[in-house]
Amino acid sequence: MERRRLRAGQPITPQEFDELSDEDLERLVPKRYREFFPGKDGCADGFFYLHDGTAYSFYRGGLLDE
Repeated sequence: MERRRLRAGQPITPQEFDELSDEDLERLVPKRYREFFPGKDGCADGFFYLHDGTAYSFYRGGLLDE
């Protein structure tokens, strides 16, 4: 099975999240939020918090508040 090409801001499934490395996940985060990415271990339930208290979700491909 061929893996689909993932791009920044694109939502992923929980299974894809588990399979991807820190480097792969960091490339999915839009550039303006990358400095806040804590690594895969710091992402509870597929999201992480930004400096202003909002959260970026890999499963939604964007901010949880939007």
